[in-house]
Formats: sequence, C-alpha cells, structure tokens
Amino acid sequence: MLGLCGELDLASAPLLESELENAVLGPSSTIVLDLNELGFIDSTGLRTILSAHERARERGGQLLLTGCSEQVKRLLSIAGVSERLRTITSPDGLLV
Repeated sequence: MLGLCGELDLASAPLLESELENAVLGPSSTIVLDLNELGFIDSTGLRTILSAHERARERGGQLLLTGCSEQVKRLLSIAGVSERLRTITSPDGLLV
C-alpha cells in the first residue's frame, strides 16, 4: 500500500510514478493507493494513476484506490474514469 498526501500534480507525479515502477508487480499483485491525506489531484496526477492501473492490468495485477476525498471522486467522475478505477472502502479485507 502506498499512502499519498498533499497534492498529486505536475511537480509530484514523477515521484509517484517512480514508486509505482519500483513496486513488485507479478500476476495477481495488488497495489492500493491510500488517498486519505491527498488534498488535491490534477490531470497529471490522474494520468499517472491511470497509467499505473493499465500497467498492473497488463501484468495480471490490479491497482485499487481507497480514502478518496470528494474532490478526487468528482475528478474521477468528470474525467469519465470512475468506472475503470476500482475504489475500496478499506484495504483491511485484502490483508487475509
């Protein structure tokens, strides 16, 4: 699980992209992005998340979002990707 805080934008997206590239992704791997502390996301941040989602799918894994604020939910809806990105209430159920 990766916890994000502050802003995910043009300045910080490369750091997230680097962390996601370093994550070990094999078949059936799951990465959870915890957005509880994320106050803002722009189109660059959204593009980074979508790219990671696609890479995970190509490798047989998945990328999940948790702790989405109203701003993040609104952006996902406006961008038309809320159906593509899976959100979960809590990652606790995944830790079995």
